[in-house]
Amino acid sequence: MIVRIVKMHFHLENIPAFLELFEERKSLIRHFEGCLHLELWQEENNPQVFFTYSHWESEEHLNHYRFSELFKDTWKRTKALFAE
Repeated sequence: MIVRIVKMHFHLENIPAFLELFEERKSLIRHFEGCLHLELWQEENNPQVFFTYSHWESEEHLNHYRFSELFKDTWKRTKALFAE
């Protein structure tokens, strides 16, 4: 099993758009073959910082997701909201 943590820092005004995107996509990601678990965390002392925390069956499953159209589109839309 692979545990993946991704840290993201957003412009304050883009947080609602990110949360809407995550809400829209989380079920698709959770049901992607090999995804065992997915959570979204927000840093307590800096609300602009979020983390996705996920478990994947294997590196092969994670890579299959990372090269999927779902990931490419989601990541492109997410990155556009980043502050850093």
